[in-house]
Amino acid sequence: MAVQEIFAGMPWWVKWVAVPLIVLVVFGGLIASVVGFVIGLLFKVLVAVVLVGGLIFVVRKFMSSSRDW
Repeated sequence: MAVQEIFAGMPWWVKWVAVPLIVLVVFGGLIASVVGFVIGLLFKVLVAVVLVGGLIFVVRKFMSSSRDW
């Protein structure tokens, strides 16, 4: 039996309101964990890029000022 056949006789609110709410209740913790992990990973990548860029800036600034002596 296909999913389309199961939902064929159901009202619209079952398909578009009740089923998504049930899925969110059941898998809400998992979804939140995955989203939190992805956001945390992106934040760590951003911090790493900023730190490496800052390090390169400081090293180039120091190297250019040391050549002036």
